[in-house]
Amino acid sequence: MDHPSQPSVRHFDHCPWLFADEATEEQRAAQREVQRAVGGDTGIGERCYVAESAAVFPDRLRLGDDSYIAAHAYVTGELDTGSHCTLNPFTTVRGNVVLGDGVRIGAHTSLLGFNHSMAPDRPVFRQPLTSRGIRIGDDVWIGSHVIVVDGVTIGDHCVIGAGAVVTRSLPAWSVAAGNPARVLRDRREVRGTGTAEVDPAAAATGIRPHASRTPTTRPAPDPEPGAAADNPQLAPHDRRAVQMAAAADTEAAAPGRRPDDSRTPTTRPIPGPEPGATAGDPQPAPHDRRTVEMAAAADTGTAAAAPGRQPDHSRTPTTHPTPNPEPGADTETAAPGRRPGGGRTPATPPSPDPHAAALAVFADTARDQAAGILDRCWDGERYVDRPGAVPTVRAHCDAVEIADLLLGVAPEHLSAEEHIGRLSGLQDPKSGLVPEFGEPLPVADADGFIGEGAALYHVLCVGYALDLLGPGLPHPVRGVRDMTTRHLVARLESLPWRTGAWGAGAWVDSLATAAHWNLRHSAGSEHGHGTPETLFGWLLTRADPWTGMWGSPSAEEGRLQLVNGYYRLTRGSFAQFGLPVPYPERVVDAVLDHARDARHFGPGRENACNVLDVAHPLWLCTQQLGRGADGYRSGEIHDWAERQLTTVLPRWQDGRGFGFGPGDAGPGPEPGLQGTEMWLAIVWYLADLLGRSGELGYRPRGIHRPEPARQGIAGLS
Repeated sequence: MDHPSQPSVRHFDHCPWLFADEATEEQRAAQREVQRAVGGDTGIGERCYVAESAAVFPDRLRLGDDSYIAAHAYVTGELDTGSHCTLNPFTTVRGNVVLGDGVRIGAHTSLLGFNHSMAPDRPVFRQPLTSRGIRIGDDVWIGSHVIVVDGVTIGDHCVIGAGAVVTRSLPAWSVAAGNPARVLRDRREVRGTGTAEVDPAAAATGIRPHASRTPTTRPAPDPEPGAAADNPQLAPHDRRAVQMAAAADTEAAAPGRRPDDSRTPTTRPIPGPEPGATAGDPQPAPHDRRTVEMAAAADTGTAAAAPGRQPDHSRTPTTHPTPNPEPGADTETAAPGRRPGGGRTPATPPSPDPHAAALAVFADTARDQAAGILDRCWDGERYVDRPGAVPTVRAHCDAVEIADLLLGVAPEHLSAEEHIGRLSGLQDPKSGLVPEFGEPLPVADADGFIGEGAALYHVLCVGYALDLLGPGLPHPVRGVRDMTTRHLVARLESLPWRTGAWGAGAWVDSLATAAHWNLRHSAGSEHGHGTPETLFGWLLTRADPWTGMWGSPSAEEGRLQLVNGYYRLTRGSFAQFGLPVPYPERVVDAVLDHARDARHFGPGRENACNVLDVAHPLWLCTQQLGRGADGYRSGEIHDWAERQLTTVLPRWQDGRGFGFGPGDAGPGPEPGLQGTEMWLAIVWYLADLLGRSGELGYRPRGIHRPEPARQGIAGLS
């Protein structure tokens, strides 16, 4: 096809891939004005194009480098794309939508990341909108006239055939088509042999951070709208598979049916959509869930395979037994020789799960080296975070936590009684606060409690170190015990939720933990009983129903303050008191969105604080939403946890432990007690999200304990 010698704006709107090479300087200047005129919270990368004829009215837009929005596209809500993403002519993107790198979206396709409520008490148009969001991974090709509904996740490397209606999440490498869309095959299969070249670590649905693996060369331009590239065509055997799937709809829809027609144990049927409401609450298809979880399904029974395993020294309290796994999570192991599609290959002897084996080896190494790591951080008199650092109260507490976690005893440099005496003696009997070594006792604010400083965290670390050693804090925290309801509400209202949600959450963590310790001292007393009720009443009525959190994101830091503050707040309150968090689905949405922010989770940027503050909220919410294939966005959670474990385990430094993380945040990259204590807990949470924590042979019992420290607040007043 011959192009005009000087293409018009209309031509570029429909063929934006030509703009970078063929536009005049005047046209480039006009395009910059178009981009500047886009409203909302907008950030547009390098070499992007936004068609003048497109209707782009976002609340938030992040368009990655070398991406474009073509003619007559309609974009509203929140759209976040990686690099080299294309919205071809007449594409509709609404609601909350996140794209990875290299996502190609064909003409007339709709990504609808929102929905209407449909309660019968009022007309639909008067009901509130809901949004679970759409997440699409890297290297995904979506053909023309496709519809993707709210709540769907499409894994990396998927191809969606033209005209498909995607109502359920799709695992990585899927080729899918039809209405509703069904997985036809794995892209890695060698045509004609049925053999898939599968990396076990990549079997789960994949959404990787779009800041990594950006193509270093410009990809070939898209073909013109309507050409083959916008309409992925199916091979004859794929088309036949669609026909066969349609013919068997009734039988395949039965809960618990796998693609090979065998049955899995089912304790609860998958709820069917309401009539006409396919887009409302999509559920992953049984065969989709099975493919997503194949990487984790073979964990059972591998713990004994690792030589030299030591007994579990975690001494988990018998009143909080380890919960049984969700049906279908770890109890159904992947059959040897079974492909994801259900076909059979010649049986081979089962081999140990490499992921489980890696965890077992890591844990054994950490146990073997724990005493040496503690020796390294003992200066002969007190504990330091790392050699050359000054002694701190937290370093002593971290040493107690590490020794309890890995060795089941107090650190050997002092007897248990000496540890108890030193830590108990640090608490001021009158205020109940613990100052830092060499620092004066902090001055209380008007309401009786403090607002910042090391003593806030010492309520947690000293309290739990003494709890592990036996006696607990010897004195109540009097500023919290004596605080009135009016003072507590005024303090909560004055915290910097909009500008410093992290600090606000840390304050709530300290207050709630002090209330927990105080309840041990208040038997028969009228003091301190109102604090938990007032706190939880305030928190439950102030949680944002769109995020499930307290606070606001910012352009400078994204959701960092919001998510990190959420971890600290819920750790001390809802998790510590064993109460359900509000809006757990929205929390998962916000946390997963934050975990894709390359400013904090790009390669080499993860520190212990940021990873823990994602892992714990995901773990906490999955306790309410389900942890198996039926759990909310479980494929993405599984994939994130798998990536983090793969990154974290090699960072262990023999004889030194873990560093906190890169850069100047926290103690920095030098291995020390704080980094080691935090990453050991993080590894447990990541492994537990994957159903593999049993391979570690340890379970946190201190600050990062998974079990509640007490069950609820009923009967306290």
